[in-house]
Formats: sequence, structure tokens, C-alpha cells
Amino acid sequence: MADETNQEVETVAAAAPEGGEQREGRRGRGRGGERGGERGERRGRRDDRRGKPEEEQGEELIEKLVHINRVSKTVKGGKRFGFAALVVVGDGKGRVGFGHGKAREVPEAITKATASAKKKMIRVALKEGRTLHHDGKGHFGAGKVNLRSAPAGTGIIAGGPMRAVFESLGVHDVVTKSVGTSNPYNMIRATFAALGEQTSPKSVAQRRGKKVTDLLSRDGHHHSEAELEATAAAITE
Repeated sequence: MADETNQEVETVAAAAPEGGEQREGRRGRGRGGERGGERGERRGRRDDRRGKPEEEQGEELIEKLVHINRVSKTVKGGKRFGFAALVVVGDGKGRVGFGHGKAREVPEAITKATASAKKKMIRVALKEGRTLHHDGKGHFGAGKVNLRSAPAGTGIIAGGPMRAVFESLGVHDVVTKSVGTSNPYNMIRATFAALGEQTSPKSVAQRRGKKVTDLLSRDGHHHSEAELEATAAAITE
């Protein structure tokens, strides 16, 4: 009997370390789960950090509703009405975009159009932060527009959709003329075609491998070196 008891004690003692190892293994798995949770939290924090700059950019944008059109679709039970919205978005500092969206309700259509406009924003070079560097022409379909730079105090001489574009862009002095159509979609597309051709003396000088003062000295007027340097510095800023 004593021998059997001693054998049972030895068996229990030998089995104890194995149980301990199993517990440690389980604890290790638990720690691994905790680490996985911590990694997930870190990834979530990184995603939040990545999303913040886009939200901060969207807060300062200028949104202008240009046109709302009610559309209808004839179905078996009658007519289904929807709305199409045209929106212009800009930051007032040289970036502007437009977009359109359709939905069954007006607010949803405006939201879709705004999101589309933010994705298609372009940058336009401005002179002194208030007007265009040079005149331009643009056309889309039957719409044709003429853009002209203007001196300070002129204001925005434009009508309808074109005014919304320049106000969102940050232009304060410009003279425009639209010929051929009054369709707001074609007018805005023609205006963006003209804005896409705008260039600054700085970009032209870089493309041609010259200085801004070299371009300014060929305008047909006699300027001193000090005047040229001051003008070039103002344009560069």
C-alpha cells in the first residue's frame, strides 16, 4: 500500500509541470490577444490621424450652389421626381472645382455634388492674389467665354455661374463675357477650360530656363533693374 501511495504522489508531481506549462501557454495566448488588440488600436489611431488633414481642408472651403434642376422619370405607376444640383467649391486662395450630383432629395443631391467638386479641384495662378495674370478664352460645346485681367477696384464683372467660380477661386478683379449659351453646365466647363490655360511668369521662366526679370524686360517698356527685381519678387510671392 505504501508503495502504491508513493507511486501516485510521484505521478501527480510529474504531471504538475505539464499543467503549469499548459497554463503558461494559455497565458501566452492571452497576451498575444492583448497585443493584437493594442495593434488594432494603434492602427485605428493612425487611420484617425490620416483622416484629420482632409477634414481640416474641408472646413475652410467655400461652397456655392449654382443651379438645381428637377428631373422626372416616367414609370408604370406614374412619375418619379428627382433633383440635379451643380455646385462650385473653392478655398479662396487659388483652388477651385465644380461637380454635379443627382438624388431623390435636394440636400442629398447637393452633398453628392459637393463631394464630386472637392475631388476635381484645380489650382490657378493669381496675380497679386486678386486677378488673373493674362487674358484667356475657353469654350465647351456651344459655350464660349472671354476672361480679362483687371486693375484693382474693378470688381467681379461676371454673371451667374461664372461669378460663383471667381468668388470661390478668390479673384477680386476680373472682366468676363459669355457668348453662345446660357446653360450653366457649359458656361462653367468653358470657364474652367480658360482657367486651365492660365500660367504665371514664374512657371514660364522655369520652363524656359530663364529668370522672371528676363521676361519682364521684354514687355516693350524701359524699366530699371531695381523696378524689375521688385516686380519679380512680388510675382514670386
